[in-house]
Amino acid sequence: MRTKLIFILLSLFSLINAQKALTVSDAINTALKNNYDILGARDDADIAKVNNTLGNAGMLPKVAINGAGDYEKNNASQKFSDGTKSNSSNQNTTNLSAGAELSWTLFDGGKMFVTKNKLNEIEVLGEIQFKAKVMETVYSVTAAYYDVVKEKQQLNSINEIIRYNKDRVKIADVGFNSGSLIKTDLLQAKIDLNEALESAITQQYAIDTAKKTLNNLLGQNAEEAFEVLDSIPLNYTPNKSDLLQKLNTSNTSILAFQKQMDIAHLSLKENQRAYSPILNFRGGYYLSRTVNSEGSTLENQSLGPQVGGSISIPLYTAGETKRKINTARLELKSAEYDLQNVKLEVNAALQNALADFENQQSLLQIEKDNKELAKENLTISLDRLRLGQTNSLEVHIAEESYVQSCTRFINFQYNLKIAETRLKQLVAEL
Repeated sequence: MRTKLIFILLSLFSLINAQKALTVSDAINTALKNNYDILGARDDADIAKVNNTLGNAGMLPKVAINGAGDYEKNNASQKFSDGTKSNSSNQNTTNLSAGAELSWTLFDGGKMFVTKNKLNEIEVLGEIQFKAKVMETVYSVTAAYYDVVKEKQQLNSINEIIRYNKDRVKIADVGFNSGSLIKTDLLQAKIDLNEALESAITQQYAIDTAKKTLNNLLGQNAEEAFEVLDSIPLNYTPNKSDLLQKLNTSNTSILAFQKQMDIAHLSLKENQRAYSPILNFRGGYYLSRTVNSEGSTLENQSLGPQVGGSISIPLYTAGETKRKINTARLELKSAEYDLQNVKLEVNAALQNALADFENQQSLLQIEKDNKELAKENLTISLDRLRLGQTNSLEVHIAEESYVQSCTRFINFQYNLKIAETRLKQLVAEL
């Protein structure tokens, strides 16, 4: 009864621990909230959104309250049309003005509308760049998460070898005491056991290091404790034609360079509008008051609304407008080159990722069979040692073969997962 109770308590404890295990989805969600690269990218995107206003494009009027005042002290001399003269020394003049004024650019050749479209595209570019940073972070978190899983699997493999070595030491000890095995078989078994124990300690350090790397990506303290799942899910089957079709419409690098080309085109149109006339409207309510200590006019005051307008037609700008247009054309051409180049690079990256996925898949299948063969070979070697039909050297070689096979198998699993993650990142499906 006591044994059953202990078993139930241990089962419940294991279940609780399993429930607390951090999944890759949990890790990604934590990173999206806490990762500083993502937070910075979000702010950059928000800046572009804040800048995208009608006012920033120059489409809205500006209203201001203005005021001015000055004081003058002069020696004044005046001559009037009837021939009389007036001379004043130390004349004091006070000028005061105030008003509420509205100014509005009514026409600038359509530049304000081009600028607004440009701000729209810059905002979209900011969102694309934010998404690219999210995809990059999700890729890094996924790789770091499964790196921890890989290191844990490697530790499990080492612990399995430790169990085999403990059995081997017992077999060698019994065989040596019965006279069927020589002492070197026992010594070699103990040496191999100690080496496996050392490997377990080293592997635990590798796990701790991998966890610190993941914590850093999650925006957490490096010592934050967590557990991961014990396996790497491998259930992805890529569709090559589907991936190629999605690439040009989903890849964030291609979309970003496409948007940069659109922005460069709008910048060219923006500069071309500089040849257009500019029509401004001005209106307001003004107060003006002038007080003279001497002279024919001692006080002058005006109060009331005023409206007006102005037109400016650029005739000569010392070649500045032409220079800006030529520069914008070159920037547009450069943006087109960048877009074509990134399309080639991303397509090559997709082809390489597909080839890597297929290679890792084939290697994993071969190593899966090889691992079973190596394990069977080790089991047979231990049975032969138990029967006194072989020595420790054969078992040692069988153990080494099994350890290497386990390591390759774990690495192929991890590499296949990374290739899968890379494919999904390229088409923005993470």
